[in-house]
Amino acid sequence: MDIVWKPYGKYIEEANIKRFMDKHGIKDYDDLIKRSIDDIEWFWDAAMKDLNIEWYKPYTKVLDDSAGIEWTKWFIGGKLNIIHNCLDRHAEGSKKNNIACIWEDEKGDSKKLTYLELYKETNKLANALRNIGVGKGDTVGIYMPMVPEIVAGFLAILKIGAIAVPIFSGFGSIALASRLEIAGVKVLLTADGTYRRGKTIQIKKEADGGLDKVPSLEHVIVYKRTGADVPWTEGRDIWWHDFVKDQSDECKTEVMDSEDNCMILFSSGTTGKPKGTVHTHGGSQSQLAKELGYAFDVKENDVFFWLTDIGWMMGPWMIIGVQTFGGAIFIFDGAPDYPKPDKLWELIDKHKITTLGISPTAIRLLIKYGDEWVANHDLSSLRLLGSTGEPWDPESWNWFFNNVGKSKLPIINISGGTEIVGCFLSPLPITELKPTTLRGPGLAMDIDVFDDNGKPVRDQMGHLVAKKPAPSMTRGFWKDKQRYIETYWSRWPGIWYHGDWASIDQDGFWFLHGRSDDVIKISGRRVGPAEIEAALLENPSVSEAAAIGVPHEIKGEDVICFVVLKPKFSASETLRDELKQQVINVMGKSLKPQDVKFVSQLPKTRSAKIVRRAVRAKYLGNDLGDTSSIENLSALDEIQNAK
Repeated sequence: MDIVWKPYGKYIEEANIKRFMDKHGIKDYDDLIKRSIDDIEWFWDAAMKDLNIEWYKPYTKVLDDSAGIEWTKWFIGGKLNIIHNCLDRHAEGSKKNNIACIWEDEKGDSKKLTYLELYKETNKLANALRNIGVGKGDTVGIYMPMVPEIVAGFLAILKIGAIAVPIFSGFGSIALASRLEIAGVKVLLTADGTYRRGKTIQIKKEADGGLDKVPSLEHVIVYKRTGADVPWTEGRDIWWHDFVKDQSDECKTEVMDSEDNCMILFSSGTTGKPKGTVHTHGGSQSQLAKELGYAFDVKENDVFFWLTDIGWMMGPWMIIGVQTFGGAIFIFDGAPDYPKPDKLWELIDKHKITTLGISPTAIRLLIKYGDEWVANHDLSSLRLLGSTGEPWDPESWNWFFNNVGKSKLPIINISGGTEIVGCFLSPLPITELKPTTLRGPGLAMDIDVFDDNGKPVRDQMGHLVAKKPAPSMTRGFWKDKQRYIETYWSRWPGIWYHGDWASIDQDGFWFLHGRSDDVIKISGRRVGPAEIEAALLENPSVSEAAAIGVPHEIKGEDVICFVVLKPKFSASETLRDELKQQVINVMGKSLKPQDVKFVSQLPKTRSAKIVRRAVRAKYLGNDLGDTSSIENLSALDEIQNAK
C-alpha cells in the first residue's frame, strides 16, 4: 500500500508537536516515538510542562507502580482539577470572550457560548448541586441530548469534586437504570426530550421507567428542551431553570488529588453487566491534553467537531481535550443526513469547523447519497480530519480523504477505548499516511502485536497489547476490580490485552482488523471481517456490509455477509453471485462467502458503529447479550429474516 499523504507547510512548521520536538532536540518521528516509549516518566513530565497543564500543587513523582503495573498511580502528590485547566483559567483570563461551545440541532436552531458565559452557567449549576448535598466522591448521572447545557452539567460535576457518569441518551430505561444503580448515582441530569429525524423523543419518560430500581437516587434535574408533558415525582424532580435561578455565578473549584476519580464511563461487554471504567483527574487531563494537543494540534482558534454523544468516551474526550487549549467545541443534536443528506457538510460550511471527527460507518452512510452533496459546500475551513470506532475499508477512507479533505488533509485515525479514555494508536500531523492506517503508537504508549504465544509479530495479524502503563488507564471497574484484572491482565503477566487484532507492515505502518470476538477463523486462517467488508464495498451496489463467522464442520468457520444496497440497486440472485465473486477476487477462493444476504439496515450504535456481535448472535439464535447500545433494534429482526 502506497503513501498518499505527506506533511507539508504549516502541518510541519506550526505543529504543537514540532514545538515539543525542537525543545527536546528530537530530530524525527521515529526518534520521537522511541524516546517517548523508552522513558515514559520523562515524556509525561515534559509534556505536562509543554502543554501548560496547571497544578494547584506540583506532583513529586510521575508514577508509582509499586502495587503492580495493573494499579499504577500517576503524578504522585499532585493537586489539580480538570475544570481549572479547561474552563476557569480561560474565563478568568484573556480567553474569556473566546467561543467555548457552538451548538446546532437538526432544525437549524443554534447557540454560542463564550468561555465567560459557560463559566457562569457551570458555576450556577455547581452551586445548586452543592446546595442539595452533592460533594466530593458523589456520583452524578447525565442522560441528556447534545445541548449546550450538557457541557455545563459535565463541567459542574467535576468542578465540585463529584464523579460524572455520562450515559448514552438513546438507552432504554432498563439499560439506564442498570448503569445508574451500579454507579450508585445520587443525582441525574436529564431533559424532557429532544428531536430526532423530525420526531419528538421522550427522554424523561423513558428515564422514569427504570428509576425506581436506583435506590441511591435522590434528585432528577430536568432541562426543558421540547416543552412536552412529562411524568413528575414531587420532591425528587426539579426543573433545571428553577434549580439554578437564584444561584451565584461564582463558585470555588474543588482541589483534587491527581488520583481522585472524575468519571465513570460505561463499556458494554458481550456478556454480563456493563463495565464501569474509572478515570481520574490527573490521568484524564494528561492523556486528553496530549492527544488533542499533539495528535489533533488543537489551538485556541479551532472549531472542533466530533460526531458523538456524551455517553461515548469521545464526548468527554472532546470537551476536556479541546477546552484545555481554549478552543471551541461544536456539538450537534441530530443525524448527519437529516433533514437532507448534506446536513453534516452544511454544518462545516456554516460554522467554519476546522476539525471533523467521524466513524467509518457514518462515512459509508453518507457516501451512498453521492459526491454532489459534499461538492455543493465550502469545506475550506477544515485543516484536520479524524476517525475512530472501527477499522476502515480502503474505498471509504479514500472517499473521505479525496472528497472531504480534497486530498490535502491528514486523517488522524485513532484507536483506543473507553477503558483508557484515549488512544493506543494515533498518527500525528507530521507523519506520512497510507489509506486506513493508524500510523503507529500514541506518544508514550508502549504497545506491540503478539502472536498466540505472546511473541511479537510483524507483517501479519496478531493481538494488540500494551507493555507499559499509561495515566488514563482505568483504575479498575467500579465495584468490580477482579473483573478488570480478568479482562485486561490475565492472558499474559504484566501485559494489557486489549482485544483488538492489529498488524504492522514492512514500512512500520500500523493497521487494525477488528475486535478479537469479531475475527473469523477459516481453516486455521484468521481474517478480520473488515477485510471482507472492504471487498464488498468495492462493488458499486453496496452501501454497507457486515461479515460474520458461523460454525462449519470442516473449516471451523465460514463466512456469511449481510449487505445494504445503495438506492437504485435491487437484490437478485445475479447480484448475490456477483458479490461472492467480488470477495473471491479480493480475498481468494478460500474466503468465498457461504452466503450473501440483503437487508435494508444493519444494527448500529448511536455513533454509527455496526454491532457485528449482535448480528452473529441473532443469525445463530444465540443469546444477544447486552443490546442497550444498539439504536435500531429492528435491524436484528431483518437479520433473522434476511433472504
